[in-house]
Amino acid sequence: MKIDMNNLNAIKPLRAGMPTAQQQVESAEEVRDTFRQFVGEAFFGQMLKSMRSTQGKAAYFHGGHGEEVFRGQLDQVLSEEMTESSADQIADPMFRQQFPAQAAVLAKHDVGLKPSVEDLTSLRRW
Repeated sequence: MKIDMNNLNAIKPLRAGMPTAQQQVESAEEVRDTFRQFVGEAFFGQMLKSMRSTQGKAAYFHGGHGEEVFRGQLDQVLSEEMTESSADQIADPMFRQQFPAQAAVLAKHDVGLKPSVEDLTSLRRW
């Protein structure tokens, strides 16, 4: 049996090598964004649902099933918007606690993105 050495280079290992720094950052950002969306929509969705349950239906001007469907969709859109606007205050502390490895990767990446004093002095006009 003859083994062709050129074909051995085409064989890929079962385990991929260590991910690059960029791949680690992208993976951590994906986890953070998904976590933000889940936490925010679950929190605000339940809050809006509880608020709606305390309010009774109007006797004369209630829209019936159509209004209930619309309110459900409206609450979903509101929870998405509230999530986007306040994810850093609600979800990020929980993210740092639940996913410390990904939070450390993102913190290290964010430090490299902050402008230095030398970069800011180049913007001076006088």
